[in-house]
Amino acid sequence: MATITHKGNQIHTTGELPKPGAKAPNFRLTRADLSDAALADFAGKVKVLNITPSLDTSVCALSAKRFDAEAGKLKGLVVLNVSRDLPFAAGRFCKAEGLSNIVPLSEMRDRAFGRDYGVEIADGLLAGLLSRAVVVLDAQDRVVHAEQVPEIGQEPDYGKALEAAKQALAAGAGY
Repeated sequence: MATITHKGNQIHTTGELPKPGAKAPNFRLTRADLSDAALADFAGKVKVLNITPSLDTSVCALSAKRFDAEAGKLKGLVVLNVSRDLPFAAGRFCKAEGLSNIVPLSEMRDRAFGRDYGVEIADGLLAGLLSRAVVVLDAQDRVVHAEQVPEIGQEPDYGKALEAAKQALAAGAGY
């Protein structure tokens, strides 16, 4: 269980993020078109999992926009924005904001992602949503970077996440 804060008040997640070097847990999430998506669907690519409470908040929107802009510069990188937003709402957000380099994914049908990745919020006002976290996976689905953002209203460390993604790409892991 991780202890994080929401507006300075302690809250907890149901687990811990996967550690660097670990094989990433598989998932079944829902795309904006309501089709299923699994980790295997992104095989051979370096992946940034931008995990957010909801794209309908300012910090989540900022992180989606930032990762979208960066992903457009890095061949072989895919950004998966994972939340409990309804899939068509997340898709509508991406379309309205002109985001074309991220894939919005929802836990609409299967809530195992939050538990398996240790990011489901267990208590407090945001209980049931996902915490703000970033996990970077290499092309073989090994974790190369994991950040549980300590304050839900804080942006992730883009520099560290993107550096980890660039190193994975440079190691030949996205080609």
